[in-house]
Amino acid sequence: MTTLTLSSADLAGLATDALVVATAPAGGRKKGAVLVGPAERLKAAPKRKLEEALAALGATGKAGDIVRVPGAGIAAAPVVVAVGLGAGPYTDEALRRAVGGAVRALAGTRRAVLALPFDTASQLDAIAQGALLGAYSFDAFRSDSKAASKSPVDRLVVHVSDAKDAGLVAAVNRAKAIAGAVNYARDLVNTPSGDLPPAALAQAAADAVADLPVEVEILDEAALEAGGFGGILGVGKGSANPPRLARLAYRPEGATAHLALVGKGITFDTGGISIKPSLNMHEMKGDMGGAAAVAGAVVAIARLGLPVNVTGYLCVAENMPSGKAQRPGDVIRAYGGKTVEVMDTDAEGRLVLMDGLVRAQEDKPDVIVDIATLTGAALVALGSRTFGIMANDDDLREAVHDASKRAGEAAWPMPFPEELRPNLDSSVADLMNIPMVGRPHGGMMTAGIFLQEFIKDGQRWAHLDIAGPSFNSGAPYAYTPKGGTGASIRTLVQLAEDLADGAV
Repeated sequence: MTTLTLSSADLAGLATDALVVATAPAGGRKKGAVLVGPAERLKAAPKRKLEEALAALGATGKAGDIVRVPGAGIAAAPVVVAVGLGAGPYTDEALRRAVGGAVRALAGTRRAVLALPFDTASQLDAIAQGALLGAYSFDAFRSDSKAASKSPVDRLVVHVSDAKDAGLVAAVNRAKAIAGAVNYARDLVNTPSGDLPPAALAQAAADAVADLPVEVEILDEAALEAGGFGGILGVGKGSANPPRLARLAYRPEGATAHLALVGKGITFDTGGISIKPSLNMHEMKGDMGGAAAVAGAVVAIARLGLPVNVTGYLCVAENMPSGKAQRPGDVIRAYGGKTVEVMDTDAEGRLVLMDGLVRAQEDKPDVIVDIATLTGAALVALGSRTFGIMANDDDLREAVHDASKRAGEAAWPMPFPEELRPNLDSSVADLMNIPMVGRPHGGMMTAGIFLQEFIKDGQRWAHLDIAGPSFNSGAPYAYTPKGGTGASIRTLVQLAEDLADGAV
């Protein structure tokens, strides 16, 4: 596991395998890159040598620019890596992305010193987060991880003016808690579903909070049957691996505000009887990204000791076709009594979430947020890097969006058009799980409107559709790896901090 520490020792004298410095575009009529941050304070000779080398190699200083230079005569490191930040001022996310890309490019390096500019504790937090997120690698199933892929940087050292400054230490500790939670969720999403059936996912969440002040309750199939959790049971009927509902409760002393998180945890989604095409079905091991985000958020919030009550629900099932599977046209009864005609067994995420949402309201939270890889329509509308935010409260929708921006996650608020609701009317039940009229238009919003049917009047609730950014099918970029990303955890932690401060 990658470690990260602070150092205020002389930059040129720090013994390391790689020194990471920052550059920006020269500006004006000048071309090329200029050094910014601690590297500006290098002695004249090594600074001149570094600038000349960067100019010769065509460094631009633009965001994403990464140039390697031999370290001889510059620093006590065999290589200097110059990472472009673009034109200032530098946002937290710009720093997070730059350092994440640099650290990811240094895979196979044992130790690296990071010398990037920052003026605030928040910027240092972003640097540390980006570094630890960029150092992620999932090698649990490789027979020889070192041969198959370069190992992440083993030790990261961030250069600061005062390594003992309490504010800086606190910023780095926050970054460690959040990045650790994100990487934990990434591991869950990347784990093959054959090794992470519903019971194992629920237990993994319990294990993750074992050393934290978090109470755990796991309902097995018998308890779900006795409690009337028809949505979770209906989705899980076709699988040999029975479903679970895990509840994680964090109750710090003196906290008054209460946030409930409900996550979709489909450990593998074949589509059930409404079976999916085989192309890219292997990625459906990631259909539990919402539950992974809930578990990761609870871990981070509890580890940070935030003064806010948090209850996380992981609604976990495996959606498989078999002689026992639910069929299109079946009617199931949700927890709480509402009935749903199942028109498409591949619209299963909303069926497990409806049970979790009704159960979560029994805890009387101030705010409920559900998180789900819910619809392909979310990718059509927002692409693969932005998640949708829907809510029954305009102020809450804006609060979540604001939290996402400060956390550095791309998100966009979406409406609930009232004309879409009648499309869910059923002739035999209270509602259908998908519309048979108006399909496929507005699928992301229609799914949210379905979930809203299970929210009581007066309960503040938001729905995050993370189908796009939860799993990166393409090449890695910045601090984002291929595969599971841990999307929305940073937003959820920021929202919990805001709620604790009375700002939501």
